[in-house]
Amino acid sequence: MHTEFRKANIPADLRRLMAFDRQTFEAADRFDAAYWKTLDSFWMLVNGERVGCCAFERDVDFQEDVHPSRENLPMPGSIYIASTAILPRMRGKGYGLLFKTWQLTYARTNGFNRIVTNVRGRNRAIIALNKKVGFQRIRTTRGYYQEPTDSTVVMELRLEKPRT
Repeated sequence: MHTEFRKANIPADLRRLMAFDRQTFEAADRFDAAYWKTLDSFWMLVNGERVGCCAFERDVDFQEDVHPSRENLPMPGSIYIASTAILPRMRGKGYGLLFKTWQLTYARTNGFNRIVTNVRGRNRAIIALNKKVGFQRIRTTRGYYQEPTDSTVVMELRLEKPRT
């Protein structure tokens, strides 16, 4: 099995990213084109097939669930994982753990000291996966998601600074 992580090319990959969103998320959880254009997005390819996608916001803290402006606030050194998706037919085969491990390596390699993400409260699989790689729950905000209504679980992982 050959696995590759490749940066998405915006705008060339924009339609593919949005199509991947349609395959992996409920309608209410999909990103619009304008938001995709602000993200650093990456594909996970297995034997040349796109099986996963993730997207980051650099130097921000996830705050849109609690901040009055409903925006994420600047926070140098923090990277927000806005999306992690694996095709439904490829789930349960270890690709999620592989992708999550790559995300941690990416964050460390690029000098981030904190990773933050948020997930639907009922998405027990990604919550468990995040915990498995070291994320801690920092808060739960009820009613954040709509259609269907659900809480958001905000999680973070503090990364050790490399020893010199």
